[in-house]
Amino acid sequence: MRPRLRRFLMGVGAGAVALLVSLVIRLFFGGVFLPEIAVGALVTNTPGTVESVLVTNLQYVAKYSALTGAIIVNLVLYGVIAYLLSGVSGRKEYGDRVGIYTFSAYGVTFILTIVALAFTQVLSSPQPLPTIVLTILPPQLAFGVVLVAGEKFAPAQTGVLCEPLKPLESKGARKRKFDRKRRLVIQAGVATAVAAALLYYGVGLLFPKPGVSRADAVTALYQQEVTPTDQFYRVDVNIFPPSVSTDGWTLPVTGMVSNPLTLDYNQLLAMDSVEQYNTLECVSNDVGGDLISTAKWTGVKLKDVLSQAQVSPEATYVVFKAADGYDVGIPMAKALLDGTILAYQINGQPLPAEHGYPIRMIVPGYYGMMNCKWVTSIELVNETHQGYWQVRGWANEASYQTGSSIVTPGAAQVDDRFGIAGSTSVPVGLVPVAGVAFAGDRGISKVEVSTDGGNTWIPASVKDPLSQYTWVLWTADWNPTSTGNYSIAVRATDGTGAVQTAVMNTPFPSGATGYHIVDVGVTSS
Repeated sequence: MRPRLRRFLMGVGAGAVALLVSLVIRLFFGGVFLPEIAVGALVTNTPGTVESVLVTNLQYVAKYSALTGAIIVNLVLYGVIAYLLSGVSGRKEYGDRVGIYTFSAYGVTFILTIVALAFTQVLSSPQPLPTIVLTILPPQLAFGVVLVAGEKFAPAQTGVLCEPLKPLESKGARKRKFDRKRRLVIQAGVATAVAAALLYYGVGLLFPKPGVSRADAVTALYQQEVTPTDQFYRVDVNIFPPSVSTDGWTLPVTGMVSNPLTLDYNQLLAMDSVEQYNTLECVSNDVGGDLISTAKWTGVKLKDVLSQAQVSPEATYVVFKAADGYDVGIPMAKALLDGTILAYQINGQPLPAEHGYPIRMIVPGYYGMMNCKWVTSIELVNETHQGYWQVRGWANEASYQTGSSIVTPGAAQVDDRFGIAGSTSVPVGLVPVAGVAFAGDRGISKVEVSTDGGNTWIPASVKDPLSQYTWVLWTADWNPTSTGNYSIAVRATDGTGAVQTAVMNTPFPSGATGYHIVDVGVTSS
């Protein structure tokens, strides 16, 4: 291996150790992790139109793909640092080299961290400058130590006046060597492309999620009417959720109030609580997508807290700020609804960190981005507040669109929410068609199914919802009498009598619309 390439790869290896140390510090001691901050800066400055496309097409992979890219860039940077400092190798004592490598990497990392923080609005664990200064040092020290250790086993060729003469190669030998290298490059490129495609679109084929058969799909649908907490969808801007301790945690209620409050966690728990079922859906959810879940939430009515604070009649908006820097506002009318709560439990257990511990908002009728997690303050204002996503173009009063999805038959993303193994092929005979419908706090009054591409519609049987704020489950019987290809569509009518629109719209900026249609093949057996 050429000395220059070897030197670069040594830096990459030492950088990998440095990043591992940095990650451990971040997870267990609250330090900073440069790739995470870089992703935060990227997300903060990504327009809503672009973010919508990424979430729609890549979903959970989008954020972690960005993190992977940031890690790779960081590793390359370590390789470049090692390469540029190659002249130090062999010319300094062990301790001197460790110091030079450490503080060179430290200076670059510190500058990049400060720059990334300057462009980051949301960060899961914002740290004061002294903490940043201290927690960046150990990873860079690891980089210096490992790089020097690598030099011991693979010393750089320094001070060599001449290299031994190599036998001359024939033209044919050089050509064969070139062709061999070219084939390796092509093969590596193809392998990389295939691996990337599998990562983004085909991981499910290699590692399929356990699911139930089509015959048991309706049963599974009913059993999963309440989504288990570990399967509840999660979409936010954080790589790692904020780690918030209730020790010393307080919730100030300020702004246009006559009696400003500061409540601690135990005071909130001591207030009269409510339990209610709510469905949450991400505004980036596509038609038939799985970014939707239902849970039982326990908490305190927001209007009870606001009553204690004695809100001014002039206040029109309630602004929530989160531990990660996120912010969002809702109109006063929404804040005063009985169903708007400060939740501290999900499905009978304290909120896990990824779902907003210790306190999150549940706002009926509004997409998930309006349901602030990790709430740290409440402020009453007399003007419309543009929150984190709203300044990027997303709707501010983001009411749910009326939507419905076919869970079985067919292979849709929403199948994963219920652990159902999708199938695009069914036998001739009685076939159950089933799914969900949701219209926020407007409720669902009717669901209809078409098996002929929308020419005719038949009513589906609709299960009573768990509450006025949840999805409904629906089923319909289909009895195809001949083989062939069929298009099954579903549409819902909300509680006000408005029929779901057939117009297909992408999620940005107000949520996706259109009929969910699945293509199914009917076979003789």
